[in-house]
Amino acid sequence: MTLSEEARERLADVVELQPTKNAELQERWGVEGGSDVHSYLESELEEYYYRDDNSLIRATAEAAELVDVEPGVEGEDGLPSVIRVPELQAQVFRVVAGPDERSESVVSVLHKLRAEFDVDPDTDDVRSALQSLRRKDVVEVEYRTVPTFRLAVERDAVDVEVSA
Repeated sequence: MTLSEEARERLADVVELQPTKNAELQERWGVEGGSDVHSYLESELEEYYYRDDNSLIRATAEAAELVDVEPGVEGEDGLPSVIRVPELQAQVFRVVAGPDERSESVVSVLHKLRAEFDVDPDTDDVRSALQSLRRKDVVEVEYRTVPTFRLAVERDAVDVEVSA
């Protein structure tokens, strides 16, 4: 199957962001809704992606070779050793509570980002970054009055690379 330039670019996004969700691809691709993402995946990229047991979108090994993009997560035995993430996610990884610390709210992480990096992202963007890191198995959530987050791994056990 020959892919169009757009399909190759979108497949590269799937490889880079995996494991991912429709909403994350919707934002990256600038399409109207999750159903548009699903339709595109099914019509253009059906051979190159699958949904795992948690319904997260993942690229096949053939897809990664085809687009020559490093996958979003590398590791062995289910433990990530390298993650490739956008800059905000890399910053969140640097400031969120460690695995032995008390988990913290999205707002707490936002305040740390402001102090550490002199940035002012939206609360929703911080929440999205935390959830994406959670899907990559480097952040865990603890439900208290509100969802709170902390690293699921030691900070120095994972190399974080900033993707485009």
